[in-house]
Amino acid sequence: MASELYFEDLHAGMKFVSSRNYKVTAEEIKQFAPFHLDEAAGESSFFKGLAASGWLTAAIVMRLRVESIKIAGGMIGAGVEEIRWTQPVRPGDTLRTEAEIQSVRPSSSRPAYGVVRSRTMVYNQRDEVVMRSVVNFLAPLKNRE
Repeated sequence: MASELYFEDLHAGMKFVSSRNYKVTAEEIKQFAPFHLDEAAGESSFFKGLAASGWLTAAIVMRLRVESIKIAGGMIGAGVEEIRWTQPVRPGDTLRTEAEIQSVRPSSSRPAYGVVRSRTMVYNQRDEVVMRSVVNFLAPLKNRE
């Protein structure tokens, strides 16, 4: 597969597995969101322990996504249709992603780009789904005018 992908290279059904795993640390959880600072308070919370902010998880997933799907010129976000956090992410969890292209279409407002709709599933080391999302991004055409 080409090192940089253009709109014409992408099609529905293509799958991209994260090029690496990401191990989440307690320190990172605490630095990202003050709400998630107190391990003792976490024990009596909804999460029954220290858990990462969903937005920290989303940020990690975005990094894994752009490292794994190398769009020419960089991935340009075009909206989030769905994001669901299905399990808490805990200190020591190792995350990986599996993204699948759901559809591609030319952009009506930016003729030098196409719009790509993708679904990403995020798994921990036990293969439990901890997050899923459907996002759109722009990919440049090879022969932009």
